[in-house]
Amino acid sequence: MRTTGLTVAALMALPGLAAAQAVTLYGVVDTGVEYVNHIGAARNSVTRMPGLTGTVPSRWGLRGSEDLGQGMKAVFVLESGFGTDNGASNQGGRLFGRQAYVGLAGKWGQLGLGRQYTMTFWANLEADMLGPNTFGSASLDSYMANSRADNAIAYKGTFGGFTLGATYSFGRDGTNAGPSPAGTNCAGENPADARACREWSALLQYDAKRWAVNAAYDSLRGGPGAFAGLTSSGLRDDRLSLNGYALVGDAKIGLGLVRRDNRGSPTPRSDLWYVGVSYAVTPAFSVDAEVFNLRYHDSSNKAWLYAARATYAFSKRSSVYATAGFIDNGGQLGMSVSNGQAGANPAPGANQFGAMVGIKHVF
Repeated sequence: MRTTGLTVAALMALPGLAAAQAVTLYGVVDTGVEYVNHIGAARNSVTRMPGLTGTVPSRWGLRGSEDLGQGMKAVFVLESGFGTDNGASNQGGRLFGRQAYVGLAGKWGQLGLGRQYTMTFWANLEADMLGPNTFGSASLDSYMANSRADNAIAYKGTFGGFTLGATYSFGRDGTNAGPSPAGTNCAGENPADARACREWSALLQYDAKRWAVNAAYDSLRGGPGAFAGLTSSGLRDDRLSLNGYALVGDAKIGLGLVRRDNRGSPTPRSDLWYVGVSYAVTPAFSVDAEVFNLRYHDSSNKAWLYAARATYAFSKRSSVYATAGFIDNGGQLGMSVSNGQAGANPAPGANQFGAMVGIKHVF
């Protein structure tokens, strides 16, 4: 009887707990069938179901908040990325590889601790029209869709039209998933080398009613065994992002520049330009198109990427889409048009075409 009484008392307390804390389960399931040609020296083609992204990467998560009074609340996010093709965890097999943080929020902004987005993500969020689309900016710079840091302190606050943000990581990425953005083998938090695998970023943004501009800087330190050539804490991979967008009638136009200086690369300096437009033809049907140009300084390496997408929404949660991309590599570059799955790079200097049809559901 005593056990039953305790159980009933616990159940009666649940409404009070629910009122004190709000927790939401959310997610996106996005996949389709992709075709990519001119793979390798043999110029093969593949038809596949990519596991990394469609229009956006698939994910599920929990987010919650608790009102602490006087305008302050406790917040948390646990977000897991997965491949819809086979159900495997992405981000190097992490359970919550997309986000995992806890923090405090108020009128002064939000401060979080854990695995979080760096300011490169927020800088390009609105200006990059296609974002993490399987044909898009991540095809030319994989960090654009994977700008996160482990062991990070992050702050972001908005005051009037201005947004200020910053991150600092004691060890940016402890997962070894091969030379890829899913894991870069740089755990940090090394008492013998305080600089190893540190990361910091900063953001300044101004939002008006129909336009916005921002600037962000993101610096990644290397460490022993780290990928991307950053095998020493004395080596850095830095990105300066300058971006903006404007609403013109029913269209949204975005423009951006990402200046990169990777001191672990034989061709360290590069510029990635992009310009794109998003247009709502009807409330249910929209189109997006974007052009990207990547050019390395003091090198013949360069690439042009052209991508477009058409989306039809059956409802606020369910939509179908068709997207296509074409990349023209120059010099010794052999970058794939697709960032939806690894293993489809063309021969150096070759071009490549990709197309995909898919479905997305948001919950």
